[in-house]
Amino acid sequence: MGKHHSDRFVTLVDDAKTRIEEITPEEVRQKQKAGDDFVLLDVREQDEWEDAHIAGAEYLGRGILERDIEEEYPDAEEEIVLYCGGGYRSALAADNLQKMGYQNVKSLAGGFRSWTEAGYPIKKET
Repeated sequence: MGKHHSDRFVTLVDDAKTRIEEITPEEVRQKQKAGDDFVLLDVREQDEWEDAHIAGAEYLGRGILERDIEEEYPDAEEEIVLYCGGGYRSALAADNLQKMGYQNVKSLAGGFRSWTEAGYPIKKET
């Protein structure tokens, strides 16, 4: 079961979701298998990333995402798929990146939780 979110936070996320595109775990997995050129970016907290993350993902935490995105990923047209634990933080992050001029940003619907529930590959740090 995921973390309980306040009504105000959910309202904020729901508003962001009206402006962003979400992508399903199945669609992301197909992109991986097809060898599509895109960035899969984990925006969770460092300890969440270190515990386990989607195989093939890169890390740029939500706390520094907007500050560091242009240095790490300067191409505003590059496809970037963001994910967090349940799809809330990544939706907010996708909304902000679009406001910064990124034109091909998506949020993984259901986040890491939906990915693992689908049984797709993860990497655990041991």
